[in-house]
Amino acid sequence: MANSKRHLVVPAHLRWPVGAVLVAVLVFLAYYYLIPNLPSGAQGFFRTWLPLTAVNEALVWVICALGLNIVVGYAGLLDLGFVAFWALGGYTAGWLMSGFFHQVNVHFLDGTPAALPGIHLNFWTVLIVGAAFCALWGVIIGAPTLRLKGDYLALVTLGFGEIIPQVFTNGENIFGFNLSNGTKGIAPVDPINIGPVRLGPFDLVWKYVIFALIAALVIFMSQRLREGRLGRAWLAIREDELAANMMGVPIMRTKLAAYAVGAVAGGLAGVAFATHLSAVLPDRFNFSISITLLAMVVLGGMGNVWGVALSALLLAWVNSTGLPQFGNAFNAQFGTDINFPSYNFLLFGGILVLMMLYRREGILPESRTRLILREPSRTDLEAQGADLEQAAPELDEVLTERRLDKAGEGR
Repeated sequence: MANSKRHLVVPAHLRWPVGAVLVAVLVFLAYYYLIPNLPSGAQGFFRTWLPLTAVNEALVWVICALGLNIVVGYAGLLDLGFVAFWALGGYTAGWLMSGFFHQVNVHFLDGTPAALPGIHLNFWTVLIVGAAFCALWGVIIGAPTLRLKGDYLALVTLGFGEIIPQVFTNGENIFGFNLSNGTKGIAPVDPINIGPVRLGPFDLVWKYVIFALIAALVIFMSQRLREGRLGRAWLAIREDELAANMMGVPIMRTKLAAYAVGAVAGGLAGVAFATHLSAVLPDRFNFSISITLLAMVVLGGMGNVWGVALSALLLAWVNSTGLPQFGNAFNAQFGTDINFPSYNFLLFGGILVLMMLYRREGILPESRTRLILREPSRTDLEAQGADLEQAAPELDEVLTERRLDKAGEGR
């Protein structure tokens, strides 16, 4: 009797989720069990090239890039000021998880001493409040701006992306009210608490678990919305806004929904980032972040959740750890003194140019985007038609004979 072999077959639509869960679990096991028990040399390698702080920060970038992917990749709205929502989420955490407003004394399941002044809410509550606050601002910012299209929309969102961080940078005295503590920022921010347990600055593994869960929530939300009615409306607007309008899609309301949902992810990333740094600093919300986020979306594949997540992880690691460590190794080897991190935008710009020339659809393109970008343009089609006519002169003869026949029948 032949031995029968059974193979575990994972459905195609579950391969990426299952793979992501396995990788997340392996990373947790590695940093919790394996790496602490390795020899000092091996531990030094991981601390140098793949520190857990860099992994946690990369997950925050993933959360924010997925939010921008909803706006740009799903709805086709070019947003150059998405860092504004990241800043709003961060300052929401600063206001509600610190002693900044020392005039009051509010505590809610936070685990801090009751006598400590300020507003101290539970991290999970602040996550919800930050997401809702950013969604509200997404509607407020989007209502007057989303009536514009193309380059005009990009310029207006760029303006908002510059205005909001500048308000926080100069918000130490707004008509006598201290909104943001100016360039000094808000510090310290309360640590994350899980029941009675408060995560300290060195509990990086458990912070990794929390950030991974938030990223998984945003991925799940993006995937479900993409397959639903609202997601199909976003795709219709992205591909042809006029046709979508003629088919009954409420353009303005659908665009506002994209902006609000994307802002929710930006708010979650801001709250997570504030707890990652244990502070809210205005210089961490500059315009270059919006460009980096847009590069992550474009390189990963606009509209593809997994491509954007992979690109965000890669670029965030290169920006925070990969490029500086490569520079240190290069300078030590050749005795040079080159500041490699200062060339990060040169590197990202070169990669973008190469991608636009040879793979415009991104690393992991969405199927619709791949078809659209590989489809010949109208001028190309017209040129092909002209070539066909030149290659088939008998077609002109047939048409001429038909015209002569019609002229004879008219007589």
